[in-house]
Amino acid sequence: MSSSSEAAYAGRGVHKAAVEELARRIFDGSYDAGSTLDLPRLMEELDVSQTVLREAIKVLMAKGLLAARQKRGTFVRPRTDWNLLDADVLRWKLAAGASDRFFSDLLELRRSIEPAAAALAAVRATAQDLAALDAALTAMAASGTDPVLHVRADASFHLALLTASHNLFFTQMYRVIIPALVERDRTVHRGEAEHPYAIHRAVVDQVRAGDPDGAYTAVLDLLDVAKRDHA
Repeated sequence: MSSSSEAAYAGRGVHKAAVEELARRIFDGSYDAGSTLDLPRLMEELDVSQTVLREAIKVLMAKGLLAARQKRGTFVRPRTDWNLLDADVLRWKLAAGASDRFFSDLLELRRSIEPAAAALAAVRATAQDLAALDAALTAMAASGTDPVLHVRADASFHLALLTASHNLFFTQMYRVIIPALVERDRTVHRGEAEHPYAIHRAVVDQVRAGDPDGAYTAVLDLLDVAKRDHA
């Protein structure tokens, strides 16, 4: 399964390179919030035309990273304005390194979304949805102690669970939850975390049984384990 955390910005050539480099500088702190960009210098450093740089800036403005004001010029917006629901912004954030607070906030988001998605899945899941969940469980069981296989199986499971809700908004949350989950799993599964199969299997059992309350509670139990493993 491909992850948006692994995919680069979809632009091309020098335009894409300019967007990626500007984003990297913003997220690694080279440009602090409030910093005004020296556009002529940037054109020289990035070896791009004014047109290319302006187009790159437009992309980052649309994602909440930059703004422009008359007399002030182009500047980095406060971090609270950055659109973390955007797949590229989230990818750049994770690449630069996410704090424990970030993952704590993510867990709170997951506790708001995933149990409710599981409850809906218990009512709405199709045979195809159940097959996708079973396939993720099979991959999880076969992953042994391989952290890469753990991560892939876990991401596939949670994507399948959100999809099985058949709620358009819950399903779209994979754009946020899955990339951040993958990054978290890469850390957790390098340690001595509990093997994830049993706790995930409990969720599928409740979904297959058509028990919304049971599915909701099973996901809460799963997220409690996730919190403990990451602590």
